[in-house]
Amino acid sequence: MIFQGINMKLQRVILIFVLIQTLGFGSTSYGQKLHNLRCELMNNPRGIDRQAPRLSWEIQDSTRGVYQIGYHVIVSSSPAKLEREIGDLWDSGKVNSNNSTTVYYAGQKLESRQQVYWKVRVYTNKQDLGWSAPANWTTGLHYYKDWKNRWIGLDGYQDTDDEQKGQLSGRYFRKDFETKKKVQKATAYIMGLGLYELSINGKKIGEHVLAPTPTDYSTNIKYNVFDVTSDLTQGENTIGVILGNGRFYAMRQAKPYKVKSFGFPKLQFQLEIQYNDGSTEYIESDNTWKVSTNGPITSNNEYDGEDYDARKEFTGWDMANFDDHSWQSVNYVQEPAGRFEAQLNAPMKVMMDIHPAQIIQREDGKLIIDYGQNFTGWVKLKVSGPAGTQVKLRFAESLDEQGNLFVANLRDAKSTDHYTLKGGKEEEWEPKFTYHGFRYVEVSNYPGAIKKENFVGRFVYDDMATIGSFQSSDSLLNRIYKNAWWGIASNYKGMPIDCPQRNERQPWLGDRPGSAYGETFLFDNINFYCKWLDDIKLSQKDDGSIPDVAPAFWRYYSDNSTWAGTYIIVAHMLYKQSGDIRILKDHYPAMKKWINYMQDRYNDDSGLMVKDSYGDWCFPPESIEAGRGKIADKKYPSKLLASATFYHLLTLMGEIGDVLQDKAADQYAKEAVKVKKAFNQTFNNGDGTYGSNSLTENILAYNFDLVEVEEQKKVRENITNLINHTYNGHLHNGVVGIQWLMRALHKMGEDDLALKIATQKTYPSWGYMIEQGATTIWELWNGNTAHPKMNSQNHVMMLGDLLVWYYEQLAGIASKENAFQVISMKPVFPKGLEAVKASYQSLYGEITSDWQVDGQKLRWQITIPPNTEAEVFIPARSETEVFESGKHLNQSEGIEKISRDEDYIKVSLKSGNYLFNSHI
Repeated sequence: MIFQGINMKLQRVILIFVLIQTLGFGSTSYGQKLHNLRCELMNNPRGIDRQAPRLSWEIQDSTRGVYQIGYHVIVSSSPAKLEREIGDLWDSGKVNSNNSTTVYYAGQKLESRQQVYWKVRVYTNKQDLGWSAPANWTTGLHYYKDWKNRWIGLDGYQDTDDEQKGQLSGRYFRKDFETKKKVQKATAYIMGLGLYELSINGKKIGEHVLAPTPTDYSTNIKYNVFDVTSDLTQGENTIGVILGNGRFYAMRQAKPYKVKSFGFPKLQFQLEIQYNDGSTEYIESDNTWKVSTNGPITSNNEYDGEDYDARKEFTGWDMANFDDHSWQSVNYVQEPAGRFEAQLNAPMKVMMDIHPAQIIQREDGKLIIDYGQNFTGWVKLKVSGPAGTQVKLRFAESLDEQGNLFVANLRDAKSTDHYTLKGGKEEEWEPKFTYHGFRYVEVSNYPGAIKKENFVGRFVYDDMATIGSFQSSDSLLNRIYKNAWWGIASNYKGMPIDCPQRNERQPWLGDRPGSAYGETFLFDNINFYCKWLDDIKLSQKDDGSIPDVAPAFWRYYSDNSTWAGTYIIVAHMLYKQSGDIRILKDHYPAMKKWINYMQDRYNDDSGLMVKDSYGDWCFPPESIEAGRGKIADKKYPSKLLASATFYHLLTLMGEIGDVLQDKAADQYAKEAVKVKKAFNQTFNNGDGTYGSNSLTENILAYNFDLVEVEEQKKVRENITNLINHTYNGHLHNGVVGIQWLMRALHKMGEDDLALKIATQKTYPSWGYMIEQGATTIWELWNGNTAHPKMNSQNHVMMLGDLLVWYYEQLAGIASKENAFQVISMKPVFPKGLEAVKASYQSLYGEITSDWQVDGQKLRWQITIPPNTEAEVFIPARSETEVFESGKHLNQSEGIEKISRDEDYIKVSLKSGNYLFNSHI
């Protein structure tokens, strides 16, 4: 289950309508403030096709000790009824509860296209906050028969396509219609596959790009909904739709056994016009539409780029009175197999414009444009010159030693755009159906004035807000955080892809079991990852097998627990971070099915998991020179890694089963005990080492609690010895081990060592990447010397759980209960780190932690949002040495309980701003 939200100000309350994603609406001054935190919030969300939305609200009050004691929700079918407090759809009545984030709509069944209005009254221990301002949402199309139209398109190659190269030209669709009465409301529903751009009367509708979000079109297809009331005119109107390939028409078809292809671009569209006289008219995709493939987009491909010939533009093609006699009539085409669903995760948008850092003019006439930052998107070009001049833009992440584009790591992705000028006045162009991962652009045959403003980089990712911040006294930690932000955002493309530049760009499960957790502190991405959970569930085979990549655009079902197990790990994490139990309910049956499948096929008699495919993928070569020129895609399957991971998954399934009150929970716990015993009998060497004594093998054994209590000291000593002596203070993990490294070190009490690893500047380390000029995170620890075949310079898998450690350990911002309704704040203070300042926008409000250490003195300022409480651990020798805002703890308002916890003074407190001082 994903979120969907509505946001607005109610005195000191923000409403959040949570359904499948966090969407917002409201037009108050506070909404502008929230916009900076959650930029994907939308006004009056449309097309919500879920019956039981989750309603949430956020109380804004800096007074200490504010918590909710009750609420009253009213949902009405009209603004007038809502104003009169008539909840004809649902009236919860006054509910005595502190629940402000998981109030599920429990009213009458909502019909398709229904406009719904709601508000809430919140009661706190301080006062009755009164009724909120009204909010609303519109339901989507709940039934297949709500679509009154047909799929249209052109199945098969056209004269403008290159069948041999697998290149398709853009498909341009148009439809004229007339409105003879005054329009009260008009709503457009569209499924344009693979990608679409919609316009009405010459105006693009919405800010979406690369829409809709990608799915396995044989299982589900997302539709988008737009309010186009203001876009229609009295009289003649025209709808225009351009279709690109996207993932529907496969980008590489040389290996049909590997790559899924779904067919040729096709469209289903429905415009519903409600007139003032109460009548309704439907403009549908039918055989009265016209189509042309002879337009300016002569080819488009996510890997290769887009070719655009401005001489072929149809001037006014999406406006009335255009002469379309040379256009073809559309054909009715076979509809895709997948079910139709509203897109409830945020769309991709142009989120930022980036101007060149420098432009290098080469002797051969070419330009090298350096944006100073690796990112994803494209270039918006301004140019003037003779008709027929073709400007070529090639994209790359770096330059070689001669200053040329380094493109070897793109494999056979061309990553090139072409723009052919129509001539005359200055022209402006940007592609519609491709994107690139790049820092550098080589521009050939550019005839115009060479100005930075003529080459604007457009940063494209899912419209998700940045909800976290982090700064510290260590500039390298800060730079790693910055690189992580750019890398994570770059790889949000409706699904979490591995890299944005080469001929891959796939949502590998193995990249994100731990890194997805860290990402939730930076981005408002719960909806995004819940959509991905749906992708995984829908890709599951009938026998239970889960793919390595989901959606399964590549048919890889290798049955390795370290990859497919991400499904369970991420579902469990999202529940912990969001508090929505429906995430677990929706996916628990599929997870059980996979667990049974793996046990049936791959458990040996002792219960150990014998199947693994990749091992500790991309672990670092022994030295930077040892990996020079070497290809990293080597598989080293490991029974130990598979068994350790599967044990951890069994423990998670036991926890999930307990939450859902499933009797299978006890069985998972029993099976885990059996695996633990067999694991130690098989892999424990008795001297504090496991398996071959790799760092990852020992880290997994310790972190997953496979090590018996009496053995833990020896294992800790071995791990620290490996890091300090064998690896000279560095990590030595591939993608499996790095997902757990930092949390394991914290669990061992080795945060000083964790900081040492995090701040290394020599190989292998995150700092080494930065020292070599990286502005994102590399795929490989030796990305500057490895063979380019598998050597992305913008990956996130090697972040592992670093960001979790940043927030939960360094900043001390962690959830103890109910998605931060009870917050645990127990930061570590590693030697050499003098300050940390971090924030996280939870569903209850912003949590902040700002500490500085000066010698033995600690100054720590925190913010606890209303309707939450916190357990705060302050390092101090005694209670008398801890002060809050200049007062002794027992004199401070808001502090409810004080106790001793080893080297900490533990205080329990309610919401508010607090300033602690102590001697440590």
